[in-house]
Amino acid sequence: MKLQGLSRQIALSMAAMAFGVTLLVVATATVFYYLASRYWPAHLAESSWIPSGPEWVWLISTTLAGLALAIIVGVNLARRILVPLNSVADGIRRVAQGDLDARAVAGDRSLREAALLADQFNALAGELQRVTNEQAFWNAAIAHELRTPVTILRGRLQGLADGVFHPDESQFRSLLMQVEGLVRLIEDLRVISLAESGHLALQRQETDLAAEVGAVVAVFGDALEAAGLQPVLDLDGKPMHCDPVRIRQALLALLENARRYAVPGAIRIQTRVEQGRCHLRVEDDGPGIPGDVAPHVFEAFRRGGDASRNAGGSGLGLAVVAAIAHAHGGRATCNPSAGGGTTFEVSWPDIGDRQSC
Repeated sequence: MKLQGLSRQIALSMAAMAFGVTLLVVATATVFYYLASRYWPAHLAESSWIPSGPEWVWLISTTLAGLALAIIVGVNLARRILVPLNSVADGIRRVAQGDLDARAVAGDRSLREAALLADQFNALAGELQRVTNEQAFWNAAIAHELRTPVTILRGRLQGLADGVFHPDESQFRSLLMQVEGLVRLIEDLRVISLAESGHLALQRQETDLAAEVGAVVAVFGDALEAAGLQPVLDLDGKPMHCDPVRIRQALLALLENARRYAVPGAIRIQTRVEQGRCHLRVEDDGPGIPGDVAPHVFEAFRRGGDASRNAGGSGLGLAVVAAIAHAHGGRATCNPSAGGGTTFEVSWPDIGDRQSC
């Protein structure tokens, strides 16, 4: 490796230190012998206190050897230090040029601070790469989700303008349905973005969650029945502290998810207050979620299996559920049910208005 300015500084510093120590030894020895010959001549041998020719050769040779050793040690130390530093500098330059695969080499880990610097740079580069890939994935996914309704709207409107379609009620309802789908997609994206930035505002209040769940099920009941799902309610009448609008939004997302993916049968909806926490559970009878997919169901635009992909949807519903749960200081979970289906649960601390979730 080509030595940089730091390497030269280390080598020169080591050489200067060795030279200085040698001069100090020679100077102090000369002063000592001079004073001793003048004030304590009886204690000295007959030889002069001034170094002889061979002694000068010995002193100069020793000084040069010390300088050479200091330079060798300094250069070796500089190389060990500069391996991670130069690697980090090279990595920063490559990342700045757009190469997010760049990583630094830690080198000799006995120099813990330098190795730690390389490790921290690698962690930073890895996180930057993950965020960039996630952003690219989100952009592609959003474009994909917007393309279908926009294409349908454009085709229908073009057909109406050209007289291909007759402007009757069914056409307008079809257009309205596509617009409502776009509105839901935009609202879901807004909720997730606000939650990730920590700006999702909640209006927490004492809520009769049983009544809220009943109202949602009443509105969504026809869609569930059309999918062959029969709601079974098991609701706790105790008041719970939450944002009722957001909890209704989360419940609607869970019911829509069940409508799209669950097999016909019962859909059990339960609310509970247990050990200072509020729980909202939605359980279906199948087909269940594979174990390798379950940890990722609350990630945006993640769908598991061909059946899920073919069922449609934006892929944002469960991400919205998780965002609302986190905004309440809680969490969203997905676990297998006893009957072979899936239980989705949203839980959060039951904290009153006087305290912060």
